[in-house]
Amino acid sequence: MRTSDITRYIERDLFDKVAGHLDKPEITLITGSRQVGKTVLLEQVRDYLLKNRTVSPGSVFAFNLDIIQDWEILHDQTQFIELLRDRSRKQKIYVFIDEAQKVPEAARFFKGVYDAKIDAKLILTGSSSLEFKAKFKETLAGRKRIFQLSPFSFHEFLMVQDKYLSDCLKNQRKLTLVDQQRLLALFKNYMTFGGYPRVVLSEGLNEKRYILQEIYSSYIEKDAVGFFEIKNKTAYNRLIKLLASQTGQLINIGELSAHLAIDRGTVERYILALEDTFIIRKITPYFRNPRQEIIKAGKIYFLDLGIRNLVLENFMHFDDKTDKGLVLENAACIELLHQLGSRMGKLHFWRTKQGAEVDFVIEQGLELLPVEVKSVVRKETIPSGLRSFIEKFNPDKAIITNLALHGKFATAGKTRIDFVYPFLIEKYL
Repeated sequence: MRTSDITRYIERDLFDKVAGHLDKPEITLITGSRQVGKTVLLEQVRDYLLKNRTVSPGSVFAFNLDIIQDWEILHDQTQFIELLRDRSRKQKIYVFIDEAQKVPEAARFFKGVYDAKIDAKLILTGSSSLEFKAKFKETLAGRKRIFQLSPFSFHEFLMVQDKYLSDCLKNQRKLTLVDQQRLLALFKNYMTFGGYPRVVLSEGLNEKRYILQEIYSSYIEKDAVGFFEIKNKTAYNRLIKLLASQTGQLINIGELSAHLAIDRGTVERYILALEDTFIIRKITPYFRNPRQEIIKAGKIYFLDLGIRNLVLENFMHFDDKTDKGLVLENAACIELLHQLGSRMGKLHFWRTKQGAEVDFVIEQGLELLPVEVKSVVRKETIPSGLRSFIEKFNPDKAIITNLALHGKFATAGKTRIDFVYPFLIEKYL
């Protein structure tokens, strides 16, 4: 069975949000890096519409811009509007368009279609090009909602690897010691090869590495060199490798510029390109008093650890890694970003000029939740940086996420500090 056939039966965490937006008039826009499953999600939503809504097959239209005939239909905006207007005379229609960024001047094209006031719901997907992300944001202001699809979260990964444990986590069942050990083993595998669907579903180290290399090479050629017109491909690759080796550390643009022998502006443009194509995520510092906290430097994390390990050429088992602390911190960041995607809140880190630091701070209105990541924890000890944060901000709760202690807690003043596995952090947020 092909990967696309298998993934059709895996309901993505984003599915309910996208399906729930079908009744809204705005354009539904699904973005994400290459090969994260946007096409499969589009097919799942279309199947849901036909099977669970009172919608006839004749009111659902699908176009894939990788297919020449479909591309020709959308090449002329006037003709496409006339086509949709004709099909929607008797009923509302649903129009699914895959790889929508391939339409010439896509943002202006779909703005015109939307403004034509046709009784049609547009559901689009697009790879993460600068034009698609930036121009759609500006031109379609108030006319669309963006849904970002990422590689498999650990919960989605579990749906492939162990459906029973996936159901346990989903329903928050109490786990036996054997179940916890199995989860830890699977999580370490997830931190090694990441969550791209084809990689998760492939067998063997060599096959996984080959697919990751294929995904990465396609990204460099089509997104970096193609859409962003990166001229110095060697420097771009070296920058990615440097960022991978400095995961979770304060980024110094000047040092990166000197090391790569390119100017600061180019380094900043390259980092922006990596963010816009969902390869990395920059986390900004949290501060209330700019004279006491570091406010300029950010930290970089990869949105898929398989890609990070590929550029570092290091697929050692997690237990054997010398940088396991950085890997676990990156994995915790991915999980926190995934959880914040379904709730209000911003993710930061905290560090003072005196060196006190907390890995992550979730800001939800006036409430703060500090999250510290530790690869080695043997007892309920509170790190000094976390103590400093608690003394300064007095949060109601804090989290120490690790791979040794779960379900334990400590206190510091009025603050409760829970010790939590990264993949079980949701119930503590």
